[in-house]
Amino acid sequence: MSTLSAALSASASALNAERTRIEVAVSNMANAESTRGPDGKPYRRRDVVLAAQPENSFDAAMNKTGAVGVRVAGVVEDQSEFKRRYDPSHPDADEGGFVAMPNVDAPEEMVDMLSAARAYQANLTAIGLIRDMVQKALELAR
Repeated sequence: MSTLSAALSASASALNAERTRIEVAVSNMANAESTRGPDGKPYRRRDVVLAAQPENSFDAAMNKTGAVGVRVAGVVEDQSEFKRRYDPSHPDADEGGFVAMPNVDAPEEMVDMLSAARAYQANLTAIGLIRDMVQKALELAR
């Protein structure tokens, strides 16, 4: 049962990681037009950094076959250049009439959200399959 437990734990950790990816993508989309933040600069796109999280069980340490989960190692700001848009009437326009816009690309954010949503759904399905397997094993044991 420990291998099923490890698989369940790995899928559960992935649910948390994918939820974070969706939240960050939504935040990026919401701020795609924010030209001034608390620091006076445009919003900077954020990205989630994921890292492997091995199972911490005796079986996994001995067999080296335990499921590997995932954890959010951090959320970092994308340091790419801000976009520039010509809009001389904008309050944040420079002397040339250009406004520094966030480095958020809406299609890229949509792809990230869809990817995270699909991974979330796949892990929910895996958890359901594991639950069904455990249930069948318990029925056979009766």
